[in-house]
Amino acid sequence: MSTIPELTIADDFPPVDYDTWRATVEADLKGAPFERKLVSHTYEGIDVQPVYTSRDDLGEDAAGMPGFAPFVRGSHPQGPVMCGMDLRQEHAHPDIKKTNEAILGDLAGGVTSLLLRLDLAARHGFGVDDPQYAHLGGQDGVMVAGADDLDAALAGVHVDLLDVAIDAGAAFLPAAATLAAVWKKRGIGDAAARGSFNADPLAALARDGELPVAPERALADLAELAQWTKDNYPKVTTVVVDTSPYHDSGATAAQDIAMAMSTAVEYLRAMTGAGMSMEDAARQICFRMSLGTHHFLAIAKIRAARMLWSRVLEASGCPPVGMRIHARTSNRVMTQRDPYVNLLRNSVAMFAAIVGGVESVTSLPFDHASRLPDDFSRRIARNTVLVLQEESHLHRVLDPAGGSWFIEKLTKDVSEKGWEVFQSIEREGGMLAALMSDHIREQLDTAYAPRAKDIASRKEGITGVSEFPNLTEQRVENVPPDLDALRSDASTRAAAQDKSGVALEQLAGISSRVEMAFDAADMGASISQIAGVLGFEEEATTIQPIEPHAFAQPFEELRDASDLWMEKEGHRPHVFLANMGPVAHFTARATFSKNFFEAGGFDTIASESCADAEAAVAAFKASEANIAVICSSDKLYADMVVPVAQALKQAGARNVIVAGFPGANEDTWRKAGVDRFIFMKCDVLGTLRELLAQEGVL
Repeated sequence: MSTIPELTIADDFPPVDYDTWRATVEADLKGAPFERKLVSHTYEGIDVQPVYTSRDDLGEDAAGMPGFAPFVRGSHPQGPVMCGMDLRQEHAHPDIKKTNEAILGDLAGGVTSLLLRLDLAARHGFGVDDPQYAHLGGQDGVMVAGADDLDAALAGVHVDLLDVAIDAGAAFLPAAATLAAVWKKRGIGDAAARGSFNADPLAALARDGELPVAPERALADLAELAQWTKDNYPKVTTVVVDTSPYHDSGATAAQDIAMAMSTAVEYLRAMTGAGMSMEDAARQICFRMSLGTHHFLAIAKIRAARMLWSRVLEASGCPPVGMRIHARTSNRVMTQRDPYVNLLRNSVAMFAAIVGGVESVTSLPFDHASRLPDDFSRRIARNTVLVLQEESHLHRVLDPAGGSWFIEKLTKDVSEKGWEVFQSIEREGGMLAALMSDHIREQLDTAYAPRAKDIASRKEGITGVSEFPNLTEQRVENVPPDLDALRSDASTRAAAQDKSGVALEQLAGISSRVEMAFDAADMGASISQIAGVLGFEEEATTIQPIEPHAFAQPFEELRDASDLWMEKEGHRPHVFLANMGPVAHFTARATFSKNFFEAGGFDTIASESCADAEAAVAAFKASEANIAVICSSDKLYADMVVPVAQALKQAGARNVIVAGFPGANEDTWRKAGVDRFIFMKCDVLGTLRELLAQEGVL
């Protein structure tokens, strides 16, 4: 009986050292620079090589082991292998009843913890029954006025079996007291209570541009609440370091983790200054990070963040404490147009989160940027994570990226860049001082500028928006909630629940602000009443807020303008494509031009193959367009551009455009009537804006 010989390929493919490979590649490039053609660059200034080999090995001990300092490979020895990822979904529907229905649906569908974002009124410590601030009720969150409302939102939820986190912005102390009152109302003992109070006053200051109290007061409240939580609630954390205000404004990965470190250090100083041990303070902090669609960079960012946090704690004399990270899909990469592409963006972000080894994730519904999510989009969002876990088994491998020369090198590079930014913020006096002095905002603006330029030129394309747009797409239906009715109901509800008869003035003798807030909540006080007891608005602080930048926003604004124009005029602004010569000569540039102009909401009308200027003019007149684009090959341009451009100008074309880079022909073609040129890496956004303005659309 014959046996099949062992399959070996070593003889046919002998090892090739890097220098030999490099020499072969450079020969194939025929003189083109290797660094320009094959080396890419991140916005941090990190060079990404085309290939990584053992030459890039950082050594066996560089990343350590999972569960051990510097925690690059994970904060826990077993990571999520046994229990899976904590799927923590956000809820922000203004209607308490709708929120409760969505929560119960999520829990039935596999969600393991909850994050409730309170509306703007509650996050600033205002009540819906206050006429001056009633307009904030229901904006960007659940209309929770007090413990009764929060209890109703969580009706049917076993809050002793899962974590409940509250996003309350500057009103973190009144909200924490309100959540504690719900636990007490339900008879849940302190040892059984589970959740997160998510105190993060610096993020609130950055995002909103204001705090209702002095920053020093907010930090002192955070520190006192952390001590109270440590003493009373062993399964609850106090502090979250949320970098989304900076990430959404365009922060690089290095800036993102650096600002996380600086914020956390500010909170550590406040907590230890109030008497907590460094280890107890560190254990009260959870980090929340947004992840985009560059998955390798996202994975490296997560791993580098753990490395820096370990370094910070080590320098502070703290015993090794793993970093808890809650990752969510980035707001800045989500689009309103072609929203189903967001399914892919969210999948990439969740893939990176799980591979990076975070503790909990929030999976955004595909319609997140367009409307409040419905049952279908919520189901798809949570199932994205469940498929990655239950069918792809991503969580079954500890640090699957570990050992990759590329990922390990990228992790090291991101951590080094992040440490440099962290040190620069510390030289400014820390995160609070850097926010107050506008240093953070200026750094973010500087970081976003090159990305904005790349988005405008489509070097960084946005599928479905700036690349491959679909002008005939059906927008997801958006039926916004009736906020006026909801505010009226909330005001009526607040009046029925009013505990103003309770003598809150008796709290004035309590020296502890946390005890004061918790006692007030137990007495039935609303969030706004607790905020009043705490002296909100008596010493408010304002700065210029950090402005978010959704990547798709500039192009989506053009599409919105085109939609309004179509409603008014019955058609979109037109662009005529003069396709010159045989099909093989014009197809590439006609396709490029179609995508180019449809990204700005222009309807492109393409001619058949035109043999000469006369045919192009006849087709142009039939199109009723004001803009004509000549599309063909460089070979035919030499003879066609001048006569065709002249004829189109004489036929009334307001703008004659050539698809392609003109090179040495620019002066000649401009004299013939060509107004502009479109080509790869030109300013697409600026061109579209100018043409839409000329058409009267903008």
